[in-house]
Amino acid sequence: EHLAAARKQTEKIVPVDADGKPSDNGKIGLVSISMSNATMEYSLFKQLADKDSTKSPPVTIVDCAQGGQAMAEWVDPRARAWAEADRRLEQARVSARQVLVIWVKLANKGPRGDLAEHVGKLQKDTLAVLHNARARFPNLRIAYLGSRIYGGYASTPLNPEPYAYEGAFAVRRLILDQIKGDPDLKYDDTNGPAKAPLLLWGPYFWADGTTPRKSDGLIWERKDLGGDGTHPSESGRRKVADMLLKFFKEEALASRWFMARRLTPGT
Repeated sequence: EHLAAARKQTEKIVPVDADGKPSDNGKIGLVSISMSNATMEYSLFKQLADKDSTKSPPVTIVDCAQGGQAMAEWVDPRARAWAEADRRLEQARVSARQVLVIWVKLANKGPRGDLAEHVGKLQKDTLAVLHNARARFPNLRIAYLGSRIYGGYASTPLNPEPYAYEGAFAVRRLILDQIKGDPDLKYDDTNGPAKAPLLLWGPYFWADGTTPRKSDGLIWERKDLGGDGTHPSESGRRKVADMLLKFFKEEALASRWFMARRLTPGT
């Protein structure tokens, strides 16, 4: 049922003009919302994607993730993180009604407590962020959610293990709650206004250090992290950027609007 809902929302992701109306000359705004790691990774993803000839020209990638602005800093709809996001969208000439897809990387600064405590807070904060995004971007269809890279080399309490790994449970819980019909995660306008976009997993970045991940062999070496062991180095940025690009190009639904050869306005 959730897959069917995702297909329906995907069908609505077509180029739109500044007023949100379908247009052959319109845009598909693809926006990031998160913290420093995310902007370091997403900004490189944007560079790679914008140079990729197979990307659909209407897809306009805007990096609104910002240093120091984790989920808790986006909770207030009047927060400076949102004001900066507005500025970046204006600079990119993307209107609020042209933002159709967002990528949100979940994390909070200095998490503490057991899994129930810190994941519960992360989930609550992210729910508020999703509500703000849906209210701010009235044509927002899908939010792809992701969690952190490996934090086992961290030398500060900013977001070490096990918090880096356990943050993915907030992603899982939000998606499951939407599947179960949580009214706070209502994603369509039938029987009342939507409160959130449809939630889907984005690419998953965590792997257990130098132990190869079974699915694809992904590892995180010390050289992939910067001096604090928390923020990615250039090689770490590239790993995440490559995974993002691969996801949007190859994931069955995302590729329908991200890839030029598969995009037909109004279909």
